[in-house]
Amino acid sequence: MNTLSKPAISTEDTPTTLITGLSFPEGPAFAADGSLWAVELKGESLVQYKNGNLKRFPVGGGPNGIAIDKQGKIWFCDSAQRSIRRFDPVSEKAETILDKIDGEPLNKPNDLAFDSAGNLVFTCPGESRQEPTGYAVVRMRNGSVKKITTEKYFPNGLAFSANGKTLVLAETYKHRLWKGNWNAATGEWTDATVWAMVEGPQGPGGPDGMAFGEDGNLYVAVYGTGYIHIVSPEGKVIQKINTAGQNPTNCAFDPTGKLGLVVTEAEKGQLQTVAINTKGITLFN
Repeated sequence: MNTLSKPAISTEDTPTTLITGLSFPEGPAFAADGSLWAVELKGESLVQYKNGNLKRFPVGGGPNGIAIDKQGKIWFCDSAQRSIRRFDPVSEKAETILDKIDGEPLNKPNDLAFDSAGNLVFTCPGESRQEPTGYAVVRMRNGSVKKITTEKYFPNGLAFSANGKTLVLAETYKHRLWKGNWNAATGEWTDATVWAMVEGPQGPGGPDGMAFGEDGNLYVAVYGTGYIHIVSPEGKVIQKINTAGQNPTNCAFDPTGKLGLVVTEAEKGQLQTVAINTKGITLFN
């Protein structure tokens, strides 16, 4: 095992609860001012945790994943309104950026991430749990939109590598992670293959949101298992982090290191923190 693959934490360690009482939290992300953002999928709100205080911003719909741009605006998927929306923390207003592709409504967008050029990639699982009708999309900086992959069983979380040249995507209902080459100039995902398999529940669930660590490992929230799975660069699950709740939905590293790894957990409705000896990769959006 190489140095990048050493376990970061033991399965016996338990997280610390930061916030409780959330209605299906998802999509944690840190803004440049150090504030932590997440969504309440069933609470129709964005939430901001800053200086020990929680503030809710009702936006309606079904907010899901979050990505924050260089201007500090919060981009989020809305599965209920079938759109990509953007929230301005200054004006506290949300606007719809995109709601169609190829003349059809977006298929319940789920998670999203910016690449190194500022293009936005997002997944659209729709109702693809039993049929491979899910797909993923790139919205280029010039506003053009195209699908980058199709015929997936519930495409979900996604993450770019530190150099921005690799994209990993979770196919939740097959319990697998796809990995391929990403070209930010053309918005193309090439040579994508199944890179890792992660243990999932017999029923609904599997790999959800994810984040790369500076240690080279990928930290994957596996819904229905009660664990964050740590996947090595070789595509092997080398460790698991207990989330004290069966339904972790996503995770993000605090860039300051103070909060360690932040986890959204839906069964208990919590934002959790795990002390960990690595930081996340530097964002490039």
